[in-house]
Amino acid sequence: MQKRKPIVAGQFYPGRHDQCIDEVHKCLEEANITQALPETIVAGIVPHAGWTFSGATAAMVFTAIRQWHSAVNTFIIFGAAHGYMGQMPAVYDKGVWATPLGDVTIDEGLAGTILESKAAISDPDAHGTEHSMEVQVPLIKYLFPDAQIVPILTPPSEQAIRLGEIIAGLISNDGKRKIVCIGSTDLTHYGPRYGFIPMGTGKEGLKWATEVNDKQFIDFALGMEAEKMLESAAKNYNACGAGAAAATVAAARGLGKTEGVLLAHTNSNEIMLRKMGVTGAESVGYAAIVF
Repeated sequence: MQKRKPIVAGQFYPGRHDQCIDEVHKCLEEANITQALPETIVAGIVPHAGWTFSGATAAMVFTAIRQWHSAVNTFIIFGAAHGYMGQMPAVYDKGVWATPLGDVTIDEGLAGTILESKAAISDPDAHGTEHSMEVQVPLIKYLFPDAQIVPILTPPSEQAIRLGEIIAGLISNDGKRKIVCIGSTDLTHYGPRYGFIPMGTGKEGLKWATEVNDKQFIDFALGMEAEKMLESAAKNYNACGAGAAAATVAAARGLGKTEGVLLAHTNSNEIMLRKMGVTGAESVGYAAIVF
């Protein structure tokens, strides 16, 4: 059986079972939701940094989903394409993904249907070095132990929107199962180490990254403007997984959603200050959104 082994276990999240469980509990304890949630949730956007920084933010989305849908049959995970050079979204369509909490099965039937639509190609090898989906899978395994997944590397092109729209149609036609779309992206990577300092270094630049640059991308997501999300990310470098997020919004839009709900917006500097009492010259934005 084809098995995708973890590449960032022990780095982005614990690689041992008991330690991973403990860290999941910490993430869930921090995932306090105060906003009113939609009566049904069809999709969410999550960050994908190490759990120390973004685990609680990602956990908010999965916690919100679980509040309304204790059983999810399949999560379609749109991932960022950090090192993938292909133009077409790439599906991991067979086998399992290994996690410290056990294997998670690929929904091969749904993956095959997506491939039949010609909106994506089969390319499991493309997933070998991409972490943006992997860091979500142990959370899914813990909260939804019977759920399957369909991981899809999603480049930031118009094809991402078409993929989301087609998947919305497939979900609509599948009236028996609960299928949820998850898009994985971090937001502005600001600072000298990232080579992105349009507003200079220091507090004012970091403030701009969060309050202006991140906010523009978030506002487009909340307004279901998938096309503008792609344009904004290409121009302003405010999302590393713009294709994944746009596909999610396109899918949610196709499933009848007219707005998103922002559960949290933070950044690595805020988290460092809260957890470690220090800040740095760089910062990465994170958001949790449900539809």
